[in-house]
Amino acid sequence: MRPIVTLLAATALSSTCAQSTYFPPLTGNAWTTVDPASLGWCTDEIPPLLTYLGDNNSKAFIVLKDGKIAIEQYYGTFTQDSLWYWASAGKSLTAFLVGKAQEEGFLDIDDPSSDYLGTGWTSCTPEQEAAITVRHQLTMTTGLDDGTGDVDCTDPACLHYLADPGTRWAYHNAAYTKLDGVISAATGQTINTYLFNKLTLTTGLQGAYVPVGYNNVFFSKARHFARFGLLAMEQGNWNGTAVMSDASYFAGMTTPSQALNEAYGYLWWLNGQSSYMVPGLQLVLPGMLIPNEPPEAYNALGKNGQILCVVPSQGLVVVRMGDPPGSSVPVPYLLADEIWQRLNLVLCASTSTADAKATATGLFPVPASDQLMIHSSIGVRSTAQVITLDGRTTDVTIGNGMLDLSELSNGLYWLRYSDMGGNSFTQRFEVAR
Repeated sequence: MRPIVTLLAATALSSTCAQSTYFPPLTGNAWTTVDPASLGWCTDEIPPLLTYLGDNNSKAFIVLKDGKIAIEQYYGTFTQDSLWYWASAGKSLTAFLVGKAQEEGFLDIDDPSSDYLGTGWTSCTPEQEAAITVRHQLTMTTGLDDGTGDVDCTDPACLHYLADPGTRWAYHNAAYTKLDGVISAATGQTINTYLFNKLTLTTGLQGAYVPVGYNNVFFSKARHFARFGLLAMEQGNWNGTAVMSDASYFAGMTTPSQALNEAYGYLWWLNGQSSYMVPGLQLVLPGMLIPNEPPEAYNALGKNGQILCVVPSQGLVVVRMGDPPGSSVPVPYLLADEIWQRLNLVLCASTSTADAKATATGLFPVPASDQLMIHSSIGVRSTAQVITLDGRTTDVTIGNGMLDLSELSNGLYWLRYSDMGGNSFTQRFEVAR
């Protein structure tokens, strides 16, 4: 692990006096830093956080406090000038560009997508295709079939009708990727040219969408990932300039955009909701997406652990880039939760902001091997369900507060159960031997 370049500098709880936001220059590497000790943080918890990140294949980690760099840490041969991909975190950047294009009058998100992509961009009937709007693409509710074998394939032959638009939420890369064509057709500019004109010139955000198979993947340096987070934290404003002035669209990005998956805005992941859905599952899970993260946070999340967390009231932007710590998943919400569990210690905050009723209930040990203990202050009912990552559900029996794990292979699961007071819980657990 390389030496700490700059250490964290923020308080986890809102301070009694508001801090003005710092914005780095549009060009060059100059960026003001701040000392964590001056802000009352538990600085002895910083090394364990950075060690955890290094042990779990991180390449870059940055925390901004009110725009100033509080932590900046790089690992291995990765440096401040190294380029890395955002993966699906780039979806959130695309959502911003769509909103900017609408603000400038180039498009309307309630228009049929075929107005910009042309007819025949799917294999649906003309009537079915005409019902799909740009808003449906932004909210992952196109109704196109994500189970055809290649969720990235954007060829019309891969895009089939499954449900009426707006009636089904599914994390479908191909339907999202077609937004690049919407932006280009509407503005008359490539997505990279439009990004340069609207974001690079106004915020200094540099990077490019690069074709990778069917996908257009955004690449940048870690600090530019942080720049985008700072822009999002300031609700589209940059140092007094309204880069996006459409408050209604910005709210649509960062609040629930539909009722099917409360934890999803316009291509942003939202914390603090009463339930959430995850890629690949047609299953609504109760609770917050990232229990240890502040409930108000909104997140750009990408495969293999590309993470951008924005917490406006605390002036915090958190960036993690790197390889996956274990098996690859489309959205690294579990890794984000692990990071926030440790970051809260640095912030001298509670280690969890989860729903208060869950404080009386816990699963031990973490991870578990042979048995899982379910502890509740008012007892646990004997019947429960184990849910796998691919959505398979198995009825199980809890005896004396213990669940036998001998039939489960290593991996992540959810346990759905109830206590004797009638409260229902769905909690993640891991089996590792």
